[in-house]
Amino acid sequence: MLLRETLLAVLDQPAVPPAPTGELQRHRQPVWERSQQQSHALVLTGVRRCGKSTLQGQIRQTVKGKAVTLNLEDTRLYGLGPEDFAPLLALLDEHHSDASIYLDEVQEVPEWQRLVRALLDKGRRVCLTGSNASLLGRELGSKLTGRHLSHEVYPFSYREFLEFTAQQPGAASLQDYLARGGFAAALSAGAEQGAVLLRELLRDVVQRDIVSRHALRASRPLMTLMLHLLAHTGQPLSLQALAKGLALPSVAQTGRMIEYLQDAWLLLAVPRFSTKFKQRVVSPPKYYAIDTGLAAANTPNPTPDLGRRLENAVLLHLRRLGESPTFAAMPNDWECDFVTPSLAIQCCARLTPENRARELRGLLQASALPGGSKGQPRELLVLTLDQEDQLEEKDLTIGVVPAWKWLD
Repeated sequence: MLLRETLLAVLDQPAVPPAPTGELQRHRQPVWERSQQQSHALVLTGVRRCGKSTLQGQIRQTVKGKAVTLNLEDTRLYGLGPEDFAPLLALLDEHHSDASIYLDEVQEVPEWQRLVRALLDKGRRVCLTGSNASLLGRELGSKLTGRHLSHEVYPFSYREFLEFTAQQPGAASLQDYLARGGFAAALSAGAEQGAVLLRELLRDVVQRDIVSRHALRASRPLMTLMLHLLAHTGQPLSLQALAKGLALPSVAQTGRMIEYLQDAWLLLAVPRFSTKFKQRVVSPPKYYAIDTGLAAANTPNPTPDLGRRLENAVLLHLRRLGESPTFAAMPNDWECDFVTPSLAIQCCARLTPENRARELRGLLQASALPGGSKGQPRELLVLTLDQEDQLEEKDLTIGVVPAWKWLD
């Protein structure tokens, strides 16, 4: 149990630390209506170092009144647990009776959802961040059903990258974005040192958010799997093939490790389109990196696959827009990279006479899939680095659009 003096010292620190010079205002901020601020906790979740704390600070500056911020990774709060909640709540009532509460990295505290629930019951505004998707979802559902609003936070989008690096939209800046990604610290450090920071970030997330949290005895199989998936983004990969090809202990353990990587926000899975639940479940998904720069730094390749990196960036953009895309495919026949109710998208660095038939066939097949938006046909797009055109195929219009325009 923590000492009263320790809790007081943490609570009495400045509520709003000075913002870093040149801090970028995130474009997609959550909508936290005034009527919801004292009844619903706002939950910001995402990979470490993606900007959750920065966004939390920006939200804090828009909410009137006093504020108290608790960084639950603060070493002074090590060991904070349920037995400390009552004293902490009493100190807040005594010294900060009308303050909004901002909790950073809540997964560090056991049963943190009980603390959040108690704060909401007292009419407090609560905003919290966390870096574990499954943990947050499971614990929010158990204690805060109907009393939280979730917002996924990602590294910089292409548009934010342009603002942060003072570049202009175009194929050159898009290729720079695909290579360096959207982690602010890595971008500030320059290309070479930034890559070093991204490699350190991957090791840090694997060690702190997976190996330590799940008490794994060895990290090597996990890192082997992670690096393999980063090198093969956008490819359907079955657990059986991964376990056999990488000499991992078992299929079941391979599945658990992939879940850990997803929970830590290092990987995003895209399922195969199907109207049948069983087929969606048993078909191998595609896996993508949470950031193209993170993938590039950890899979050095003298001839990078720009098409795969572009596909990854498009998936991240769709997720930022709140979409949950699938991919559609008929093995050894055709494939469409992403399908949503309103869109069918193919990604390729350049549309050529050699790949045109394959790319368009996937779009035409996807256009006939059920599940369109309000009965309207899907918009068909080919996203490339710098080509722009409009094609007519079988009475359907296909837009060829520079990805730098679509992502902006």
